[in-house]
Amino acid sequence: MIKLSNLYLILSLFFSLITFKVVAQQNMTNVYGRRVQSLNGKWDAIVDLYDQGRKNKIYLNKKPESKTDFYEYSFENGLRLNVPSDWNSQLPELKYYEGTIWYGRKFDTVKESNGRLFLYFGAVSYRCRIYLNGEEIAQHQGGFTPFQVEITDVVKEKDNFLAVEVNNTRQVDAIPAMAFDWWNYGGITRDVFLVSTPKVFIDDYFIQLDKTEADKINVHVKLSDKLANSSITIEIPELQLTQTLKTDAQGEVKTSFTSREIKRWSPAAPKLYTVKILSQEDQIEEEIGFRNIGVKGEDIFLNGQPIFLKSISFHEEIPQRRGRAFSQSDAVMLLSEAKALGCNMIRLAHYPQNEYIVRTAEKMGFLLWEEISIWQGIDFENDSTKEKAGKMMREMVSRDKNRCALTFWGVANETQPSESRNNFIRHLITTCKSMDTTRLVTAAFDLVRFQKEKQVFVMDDSFVNELDVVAVNKYMGWYHPWPITPDKARWEVARGKPLIISEFGAEALYGNTGDADVVSSWSEDYQATLYKNNLEMFKHIPNLRGTSPWVLFDFRSPFRFHPINQDGWNRKGLVSDQGYRKKAWFLMKEYYDNK
Repeated sequence: MIKLSNLYLILSLFFSLITFKVVAQQNMTNVYGRRVQSLNGKWDAIVDLYDQGRKNKIYLNKKPESKTDFYEYSFENGLRLNVPSDWNSQLPELKYYEGTIWYGRKFDTVKESNGRLFLYFGAVSYRCRIYLNGEEIAQHQGGFTPFQVEITDVVKEKDNFLAVEVNNTRQVDAIPAMAFDWWNYGGITRDVFLVSTPKVFIDDYFIQLDKTEADKINVHVKLSDKLANSSITIEIPELQLTQTLKTDAQGEVKTSFTSREIKRWSPAAPKLYTVKILSQEDQIEEEIGFRNIGVKGEDIFLNGQPIFLKSISFHEEIPQRRGRAFSQSDAVMLLSEAKALGCNMIRLAHYPQNEYIVRTAEKMGFLLWEEISIWQGIDFENDSTKEKAGKMMREMVSRDKNRCALTFWGVANETQPSESRNNFIRHLITTCKSMDTTRLVTAAFDLVRFQKEKQVFVMDDSFVNELDVVAVNKYMGWYHPWPITPDKARWEVARGKPLIISEFGAEALYGNTGDADVVSSWSEDYQATLYKNNLEMFKHIPNLRGTSPWVLFDFRSPFRFHPINQDGWNRKGLVSDQGYRKKAWFLMKEYYDNK
C-alpha cells in the first residue's frame, strides 16, 4: 500500500512534469543563423467564436472512419490564412475580430539520430497553445516575443499535424492591457521554423564590446548541456582573433579579446564583423558590431563622443496594407522612410518588433530603443502581470542582446506614480540588468506640467533617479494648450540627466488645408505650426539630448472615432497611410539635417 506522503510526492512529480511539458522553453540565440525548415505559407484555419475547439479536441484533426462517425469541424477545404500575417487584414469579416482562431497544417521532416529538433515561433498574438499530433506541447503568452519547444521525441518523419490555438482577446492582466492606441492584430504574425541542432549545441552567447573600453570584446558562450571540458572556439577572422577554451561544469566559457584594430559601429559607419563560434558538434556565425555607449552628466556618449538622438517612432505595421509588418521587404520600407527623414535612431514603439526590422536597422546605422508594452492601464498590483512582464523582458533581451544597435531598453510608457508601479518597474530593471549591463535603461513619462508661479515646466516623479536617461511625452499645442509662448518656454525637468522628448505631435489628415492656428482644422497647416512651435521650445531645454516625434506613419487605432478625419486611424504620422509626406515631415527633415 502506498503511503499518503509517497502518493503526494508521486502526484507532485507527475503534475510538475505536465507543467514543464506545456511551457515554452528558453530560446536559443540566433535562430536565423541556424539550420531551419520554414513552416510559413498557407495554413488551414477555423474561427472558434465560442471557444469550443479545445472542448471538442479539434486539435486531433479526426476524420470519419465508419458509417456512424461524423465531426462538426474540418480544417481542410475551409478557411486558409497566411503565416506569417495577422488575421485582421486577410478577411473583411475578421477586421475587428477578437477571440480564438485555430491554425493547422501538416508537415514532414527529417529525423537525425544524432540531432535534435525544435519548433520555433517568432511571435503569436497574443496567447496560444501548441498541439503536435494530438498532444499539447507548449503554451505562450505575449504577442511580440519568440518562443520555442523541443519536439525531438514526439515528431514523426511523415504526416505530422501541427495545430495552434490563438487568442487575442484583451484582458485586464495582459500586457498591453485592455485599452491601447494601436490595432489589436491577432494571429501567427512572425516566422515559424523547425530548427535542427546537434545533440549538444551552442545554445547561447553574448558578445559585446566592453562598456567602457574601446579595444576589449567580452565573450560568454553556453552549450545546451552542462558538459565540462568541451572545446569552444571563438573567431573574429577580420581582426585575426581566435581563442579555444574548455567549458566549465556548467557547459560555459567566458573570455575577452583585445584588439586596437576594432572599428567601432556608429550610425555614420555601421561596421559589422563576422563572428564564428565552434563547438565539438556545432558551429554558428553571425554579423556583430562593437560600440561603447554611456552617460556622463547630461550627455549621452557613443564611442566616447556626445551624440544628439535624431529619432522617430513607428509601429510594426504597413499602413498601405493595413496589416502587421513581418518580412524583410516590410522592414526596408519602414526604415527607408526613417533614413530619408535624417534619423539616427528608431524608437520601436511600443513592443519588441520583428528581427527583420531590428537586424536591418543595425545594418542601416540606426540606434534602437526597444521596449515591452508597459503602456498605460497596466495592473501594477497584480503579481501575475509582473511575472509576465519580467518574462517578456527576458525574451526581448535574450533575442536582441547581441545587436550593437540596441542602445536603450525601455521599461515603461506613460505610467502614473505609485509604490506598486515603482516596484513593478524596478522588477523589470533588475531583470534586464541581470542579463545585460551594457545598455542604457529609460522610460517615457507624460507628467510634465507648467508651474505658473515660476513660469517653468517641471515634472514630479522621483523614479527618474533610477533611470540612465529620462524621456518625456509632451503634446504641446495638441492635448495641452500653450500656457506661454514657445520662445519663453523654459524647462527644468530631470536636470543632471540626459532628457529625450520621446513623443510630440498633432493629427493631420493628408491633403487637408485650413487655418494654421486652429487645432480642430485637422490640417497639415496646423500640424506644421505645432511642429515649428515645438522646435522653438526645444531650444530652451538645457539637457535635451534627443527628440522623437510621434509618429512616422499614420497607423490604425480603434481609439480614433472621428468619421471624417480619423476613421479608425491615428493621424499623427509625418507620412500618411498612403505613403505621402505631410508638411511637418519637411520641417523635421530640416531640423535633423541641421543638427
